Amino acid sequence: MVAALGTPTGLEPEIELKVRLVKQKMYNFNLICSNMSENELFKIPEEALKKIKTQEEFESYFQELYKQGVEALLKAEIGEHLGYPKHDPSGKNSGNSRNGSSRKTLKTNLGEVPLDIPRDRNATFDPIIVPKHQRMSQKIEHAIITMYSRGMSTRDIEATIKEIYGVEVSEGSVSNITSAVLEDIKEWQQRPLEPVYFVVWMDGIVVKVRQNGKVQGKTIYLMIGLKQTGLKEVLGMWISETESASFWLNVLTDIKARGVKDILIASTDNLTGIRQAIKSAFPNTITPLCVVHQIRNSTKYVVWKDRKQFISDLKNVYGAINRDMACDALEEFAKKWGSKYAYAIKSWRDNWDELTAYFDYPMEIRRII
Repeated sequence: MVAALGTPTGLEPEIELKVRLVKQKMYNFNLICSNMSENELFKIPEEALKKIKTQEEFESYFQELYKQGVEALLKAEIGEHLGYPKHDPSGKNSGNSRNGSSRKTLKTNLGEVPLDIPRDRNATFDPIIVPKHQRMSQKIEHAIITMYSRGMSTRDIEATIKEIYGVEVSEGSVSNITSAVLEDIKEWQQRPLEPVYFVVWMDGIVVKVRQNGKVQGKTIYLMIGLKQTGLKEVLGMWISETESASFWLNVLTDIKARGVKDILIASTDNLTGIRQAIKSAFPNTITPLCVVHQIRNSTKYVVWKDRKQFISDLKNVYGAINRDMACDALEEFAKKWGSKYAYAIKSWRDNWDELTAYFDYPMEIRRII
C-alpha cells in the first residue's frame, strides 16, 4: 500500500472498483432476453429439487443450471451481434454468420464449469458475459481482490479460494488479477478532469487500513466536484497519515495538473490553513465552511437530553431566509443556550462570515452547497 500522491490508495472495495474495464460496446440485455426463443430461455423444472438426494447431486445440478443459463445468454448475445436470430433467412449474404462454438472451462464459485462459447466467421464477436481470454468468474476475482485489499498474501488467497470454492488458482493468477486492478486504479487517478467545477466538496475521512501486517488509521482525502452538466464526479482519493492543509495543497496542485483551471465554490471543514491552501492554488475560489461539519462540531458535547431541542433551535440559524435573519436567530439561540454551551456559540460567531457565505446565493444553490 502506497501513500504517495497519484498512486493507488489500497482502499478496501466498499467503494466498488471494476475488476476489468468493460468494453465500449455494451449490449442491452433486457432487449436480448426479450428476443430469446422459448428453447433458449432456461426454465427450472418444478420437480428437479425433489430428485436431488445428495450434496454432490445438488452441486452438479446447479453447475448445469449455471452452464445452461450462461450459454443461453451467450447465444442471445451473438444473435444481437450478428443482427439476426439463428436460422433466420435475413442472415443470408449478411457478411457474417455463426461458426459453431469453442470449449472454455470457467472457474466459478460453483467450481469449474465447461462452457461452449459461440463463434462467428469473421471472428469479431467479443462476448460481454464471458469476455475473451477470461477463465475466471467475476465473483472469484472480486473475492481475490477483497482478500488482497485486506492484507492477505497470494499464497493465503490461493489456499482460501481452493478451500471455499474447490477451484485451483495459482499465485501467478492472483498477482495478475490484483495487478490489473491496480493499473485500472492508477489510470483512473491520472485521468484528465473538467476545466471548471461549480462546487467542490473536500473532506478527510479516517479509515482503518492493514499495512505491513498491522491495522492503523489513515486519512483518505476525498474530493467531489459538481460539473457544468449538473452531475457530481469524484475527482480523486489520496491517502496520508493525517489530515493537514499542506497535503491538501498537494492535492489541489495535482488536480490543476490534470486540467482544472477554476473552482467557483470549495466547501470544506474548519481545518486550520485549508482555506489559505485553496486560495494559493485557486485565488478566485469562494471558500465557505461546511455547515454540516459545523453542526456536528456544535453538538459534539451537547448532552443527549438537550440534543434534539438544541438542533431544532440551531436550524433557525442556518435555515434562515437571509443573513440578517440568521444573525437575529443566532442571538436568540445564544440567549437560550449560551450559558450552557458557550463554546458552540463562540464557534459560530468566530466563523460567521465563512458559515454564512451561502446566503449570497439563491435557495436552489444553497441546497447544493
